[in-house]
Amino acid sequence: MRRYVRPRYVSEEEDFYMAPLPNRPIDKGIPGPGLLAQILMDKFVDHLPVYRQVQRYERLGTKLSESTLGGWLSSTCELLDPLYDALRTYVLGQSYLQADESPIPVLDKKKKGKTHRGYQWAYHSVEAKLVFFDYQPGRGREGPKECLKDFSGYLQTDGYEAYEWINAQRDDITLLHCMAHARRYFEKALDSDADRASYALSEIQKLYAIERHARQANLSDEQRGVLRQQQATSVLEDLHTWLLEQAATVLPKSLIGKAVAYSLRRIKTLSLYTTDGRLEIDNNLIENTIRPIALGRKNYLFAGSHAAAQRIAVFYSLLGSCKLHDIEPYSYLKDILERLPNHPIIEIDQLLPHRWKPQQNEEKPELITIAV
Repeated sequence: MRRYVRPRYVSEEEDFYMAPLPNRPIDKGIPGPGLLAQILMDKFVDHLPVYRQVQRYERLGTKLSESTLGGWLSSTCELLDPLYDALRTYVLGQSYLQADESPIPVLDKKKKGKTHRGYQWAYHSVEAKLVFFDYQPGRGREGPKECLKDFSGYLQTDGYEAYEWINAQRDDITLLHCMAHARRYFEKALDSDADRASYALSEIQKLYAIERHARQANLSDEQRGVLRQQQATSVLEDLHTWLLEQAATVLPKSLIGKAVAYSLRRIKTLSLYTTDGRLEIDNNLIENTIRPIALGRKNYLFAGSHAAAQRIAVFYSLLGSCKLHDIEPYSYLKDILERLPNHPIIEIDQLLPHRWKPQQNEEKPELITIAV
């Protein structure tokens, strides 16, 4: 518990002065930035549902209701919304993004007795090391179409048709696909057609060996591009020839047939990464960023509403970006929740994870804080 002692003064002109109270993250609210940061950490980093947090605080002698914590989370999200919008603008302004989506069950009053299947769409900037989540009620192409309306550049995805439709409509977006997804199709076919599947996997493994060498040698983007042109393009050309030969002999509905068809249809977009050293061979980086959503689903089970699902997108965006920059998330959240009430909106981007610098603690003699 803290007690704030505010000295009062009267000037010679008999004007009255009192030291102001510190701004709170929630106007006239009880929780400070440290408590709010801890609640967010518990739910979205350690995947502890709100009702379990309530039980834990009660064991410590503090009674809080689920509705109280839910209200605090909602108010905290409102405070973070400008920062979330700045993150969205920055990420979508990059020239190379990876995209993926993950389902999230959502309670919907219109669907009694069952949850609605919503989706968290993730957009990851590999170069800026930032991730942005956008909640949509469905998996249709309308979500990414609207979100990516101002984006131009490379878009790396799996084979989901919504992305391919967007690429077909836009001349300023260049679609490239994920080699890891192509590899998974052949892995599924190992039991039914070991010879063909093993050959394809061995060729793909050669491509990954080249990437591993580039990482271990710490090559620049330019050097990695040269290495790929020298070594990877010939492997991909041979793989393309082999796929054409197999397509004429395999059963289309067999597992190996589906694997061959998947890669053959996308061989150009699977090979596109070799043309630019900035590009990745697969989408594994963004799959790592959306993994916390899957872990969260297993613990808090569902979002309480569509609005709550959007709030989840805000929190995962900031926390996911912190992780990409190796920032300790509690320190970051506590700091920005303390600063946001007074922070100039025109400088909001300075609080984004890739630009954030902890503020220096300054003594404020006009306000005395006593812990009791």
